[in-house]
Amino acid sequence: MSDLRDAAMNSKAWPFEEARRVLKRFEKGPPEKGHVLFETGYGPSGLPHIGTFGEVLRTTMIRRAFELISDIPTRLICFSDDLDGMRKVPGNVPDPAQLQPHLQKPLTDVPDPFGTHESFGAHNNAMLRRFLDTFGFEYEFISATDFYRSGRFDDVLRRATERYDEIMKIMLKSLRAERQQTYSIFLPLHPETGRVLYVPMKEVNPREATITFDDEDGREWTLPVTGGNVKLQWKPDFGARWAALGVDFEMYGKDHSTNTPIYDGICKALGGRAPEHFTYELFLDANGQKISKSSGNGISIDEWLSYAATESLSYFMYQKPKTAKKLHFDVIPRAVDEYHQQLRAFPGQDATQRLNNPVWHIHEGDVPESRMVVPFSMLLNLASVSAAHDKATLWGFIRRYAPEASPETHPDLDAAAGYAVRYYEDFVAPAKHYRAPTDPEREALTELRDRLAAHDGPVDDETLQSIVYDVGRDRFDPLRDWFKALYEVLLGASQGPRFGGFIALYGVDETVALIDRALAEELA
Repeated sequence: MSDLRDAAMNSKAWPFEEARRVLKRFEKGPPEKGHVLFETGYGPSGLPHIGTFGEVLRTTMIRRAFELISDIPTRLICFSDDLDGMRKVPGNVPDPAQLQPHLQKPLTDVPDPFGTHESFGAHNNAMLRRFLDTFGFEYEFISATDFYRSGRFDDVLRRATERYDEIMKIMLKSLRAERQQTYSIFLPLHPETGRVLYVPMKEVNPREATITFDDEDGREWTLPVTGGNVKLQWKPDFGARWAALGVDFEMYGKDHSTNTPIYDGICKALGGRAPEHFTYELFLDANGQKISKSSGNGISIDEWLSYAATESLSYFMYQKPKTAKKLHFDVIPRAVDEYHQQLRAFPGQDATQRLNNPVWHIHEGDVPESRMVVPFSMLLNLASVSAAHDKATLWGFIRRYAPEASPETHPDLDAAAGYAVRYYEDFVAPAKHYRAPTDPEREALTELRDRLAAHDGPVDDETLQSIVYDVGRDRFDPLRDWFKALYEVLLGASQGPRFGGFIALYGVDETVALIDRALAEELA
């Protein structure tokens, strides 16, 4: 364990770099609260999405890295901002009109349109918890409604009345002139309607810890800021939550990065110590545009998991979190194959290499063996040329290529075969475009066909790859034009697998027949 901890203290893997930053907070001694607190936040106005998964996963990776380099206990809190007012009625709920009278009420005071929970906020919180539990995350859940109404936030809210001018000064710098005139960090909940009010304050009384304001009808009210009568605007709430809980680490997207000085300043004004932060880049769609929940231009977590296992998504999330990445369907095959490459490499690596390997972080050090004897990209090509509509067709080829493999002994390969058929039908088949060979390509394909037909030696990947290489070596410069021709003429794709491996999997006789069809221009 000491050797592994030594390696972790020098690891260049980003979770360890972040964990060492957190550890540096406690150079003068452990935290008074007795643990290190990691936090993620969630807005429960909609369902959990792929960004929620990424944020909790990455935070968990840093938490586990911290636990390897320190003996200080850790906690992870998932905080739901469910006291927020419902600003608009979601379109994906039953009978949306029934929610219209409840606009601007806290989500936990809005009836559940699905009829399964005591409120819409409770329903969405349950969806979040089920979502996190499905992926095995270890966390503690906190509802903002409970946090405010139980009194756990009261001390910080009283302090906010005492330091109101200081906090307002921090906030007003970030606001336009017209917004400055009416802005307040406090949002009262109307005593009669229950709606969250965005109104200016007439008085903030620190001695009584109350606020005075006029509602929309001009009636004056005075409310205590404690007990859930008042909530904070979202930016002050961010910093106040850090102060109230003693948060040591939180990550958020680049779109929050300009607010970091505001969050930190408010946390410090309320007597807290600002946490360590980590800002990750946002995801882009196939056209390079930022993905947003409202436009639905990305890929959902359910969609990803229709075509690949969770671990491949975890691998994608691990990669370069500070670099903007395209999150679309065409990244899935590569993520699957690279994940299994890293699994296969892990047993032969030393401690330093293992801690730099994404699979250590994905599996929290308990790394399984890869049983993927056929790459996912190869399964896709196999599905293409065999016109497979079920994984049983693929297994006919797989068993000949790897006789020791079966669905029972290689469950990850069996699952991948099913995913490959689905992915092929939805994405590869509609985009397939065969072309006829040029005269030089026809000549090369004819020789490849004849050499394969006459071959009576080993049919392993390397031997067959050598035949393919020899045929193209003297005909194509650069040689990649030969392989590009094979993919486009035989597979209807612009890129593909190592072709010797493909022949070994698909079969020599089957490949000869495929070339014959291409030469007869039956494919194009």
